[in-house]
Amino acid sequence: MKKFISILSVLVLLPLFAFAQNDGGIVRADNSKFALTNAKIYTVTNGVIENGTIIINNGIIEAVGADINIPGDAQVIDYSGQEIYPGMIDSGTRLGLSEIGSISEANDFREFGEITPNMQALTAVNPNSVAIPVTRVSGVTSALTMPAGGPLPGTAATISLFGYTPDQMYAGSKGVVMNFPSSAQRGWRRRTPEQIEKAREKAQETINDAFDKAELYAKIKESDAARYYPEMEALAKVINGEVLLYIEVNSAKDILSALEWIEERGYENVVLTGVAEGWRVADEIAEAGFPVITGPVLSTPTRGSDAYDTAYKNPGLMQKAGIKVALRTMDTENSRNLPYNAGFAATYGMGKEEALKAITINAAEIMGVGDQLGSIEVGKKANIFVSTGDPFQTSTKILDVFIDGYKIPMTSRHTELYDEFLNRTPGVNKNPTKVDG
Repeated sequence: MKKFISILSVLVLLPLFAFAQNDGGIVRADNSKFALTNAKIYTVTNGVIENGTIIINNGIIEAVGADINIPGDAQVIDYSGQEIYPGMIDSGTRLGLSEIGSISEANDFREFGEITPNMQALTAVNPNSVAIPVTRVSGVTSALTMPAGGPLPGTAATISLFGYTPDQMYAGSKGVVMNFPSSAQRGWRRRTPEQIEKAREKAQETINDAFDKAELYAKIKESDAARYYPEMEALAKVINGEVLLYIEVNSAKDILSALEWIEERGYENVVLTGVAEGWRVADEIAEAGFPVITGPVLSTPTRGSDAYDTAYKNPGLMQKAGIKVALRTMDTENSRNLPYNAGFAATYGMGKEEALKAITINAAEIMGVGDQLGSIEVGKKANIFVSTGDPFQTSTKILDVFIDGYKIPMTSRHTELYDEFLNRTPGVNKNPTKVDG
């Protein structure tokens, strides 16, 4: 992928200095332990614990419960009256891959060409992206960062929202992204039904050809006659079930076509993403048994004839049909709004408990990292946040965030600007040696 050294060097160095000088600092219990006490703990998988305690040791949850003995070497933090939740997971973003949308040099989520599944989003992640602290102080501790482009634009990666290098941020899951051929109108230029069908057929041929080659490559790649073919190597991992296949598909007609394609190919390690009209064919998706990542929930209906709240109801209708559902924002700077996407899904039929699962344990399990993330359980990573109340409410404040056992400073570009401009006195010259104007 493109590397823009001069711009990235500025983006990398400035936040590092700011981080190092931050008064709050980054604290980790390497040689000691954290004991988070007297909080209401929403474990997600094992109910709610009143006046509970969490022991964090070297980044891992060592104990959780109502009657926990606090080790003498633990750093005790009393969270009386507060609530603790697992860190939220945004199951579809551009975090780390995009900085300023209007400047092409600051965007690295798209590669040249149509068949580039070997392009790794993880290698392009900028750990010092300004959008990352903005997101994590809202309680979002992990994200699936995804490439965009042609039929097979690259490989997405699950990342933790703290680390100084992409490898440090990697959370253990990858998946090839596939944009299923669309039969819908796209963009401002109206196309005839014949033009749409012709374009769809061409895109389908391109995808089928790529997977035909990949299946052959998977059979012969260990032989002496085979040569290294990076694009096919990436797809072979999908065919062998080593990585996920994220299929982006939205209209009801295309969802049904995608399910037929998956069945014909015999692929199993598949996740449907987007799925804006999943509610129309929820029974068919449930019968096929594939999980879904849908969103943004804060969206408009796909059809003018649909009710205004169709997008809000979509996750709940799929969940009630028996589909495992996770939520995404499919955004960069507004990935911070993930809890409000979940809040709308909860209000419009999903319910708070299932909506919370959709941005925690469901997301983790769908990505294959449910043994590490998504709930507050012994042995899992200490990715948690502390709040004054329901995180789906805009009035709630996020007090503290822990990622991989690190107590993260609650600072971001937003808080810095707020502090800077809050105390300004317009029109006053603070430097008497200079003249205003």
